[in-house]
Amino acid sequence: MLSSKFSLAVFTSHVLLFIALPFVSYQHPQNDGGLTEDDVCIATTATATNSIKLNRNAVKFVHSYLQKNNEELVKIKERSNTPFKTMDLVLKKYNLPVELKYLAVIESELKPTAMSKVGAAGPWQLMPATARILGLKVSRRYDERKLFNKSTNAAALYLRDLYTEFGDWLLVVAAYNCGPGPVYTAIHKSGSRNFWNLQNYLPGESRDHVKKFIATHYYFEGQGGVTTLTKAENNRYNKLLLAEQLKRTPAQENKKDLARTEPTVAYGN
Repeated sequence: MLSSKFSLAVFTSHVLLFIALPFVSYQHPQNDGGLTEDDVCIATTATATNSIKLNRNAVKFVHSYLQKNNEELVKIKERSNTPFKTMDLVLKKYNLPVELKYLAVIESELKPTAMSKVGAAGPWQLMPATARILGLKVSRRYDERKLFNKSTNAAALYLRDLYTEFGDWLLVVAAYNCGPGPVYTAIHKSGSRNFWNLQNYLPGESRDHVKKFIATHYYFEGQGGVTTLTKAENNRYNKLLLAEQLKRTPAQENKKDLARTEPTVAYGN
């Protein structure tokens, strides 16, 4: 079901796209190049947290990107506290991963006055027409794209619609940059919905945009996350989490409960 006016516009563009594309026989997806069970780290102790390694295909780019942009990322991090608080609240309201806020870092460096050569503006770099479709007021005197709260609400609607379409956060990030059309073209030509398989069919800027997002996520979080995994990797990760939860038997949980209720004894007094 289409959830907004924007969804309707995107849907229409997709219909026109597939009418225009020549028929190409479907190719079986290649090996997804994704994470194995050894690559997805799941905590087995109470002091650790669930962690996700980077896809092996992203590691070289991430290391290079962080080395080249470390100084700028440090400056962005220093001014990120207030914008991130606003973005976290909005993204949670739409039941979206809060880590999507790192997309605004690579879009605008969190600068509300950022303006691109083609007219995209604000922390989420929204084009005027897209912003208006998403409910923002855009004029010479007043531009809601430059307001963190309002622009994040608009971006969240767009991201939610894109995820409804693709069901894969890496494809969502790519589509946020170049639009859904080129992503569908890449899927069509590659015969795969896995970013690492179809990336070479995307515009170069969009391909790097996804990798910059992964690198920025890694810089702020120190690990990967659900928004840096493909759909197949996310499914695998969730299965591993479930398996780990099932290992915790009721007896083990009872021991933990008992330990929490036992009185503290001060030795040596």
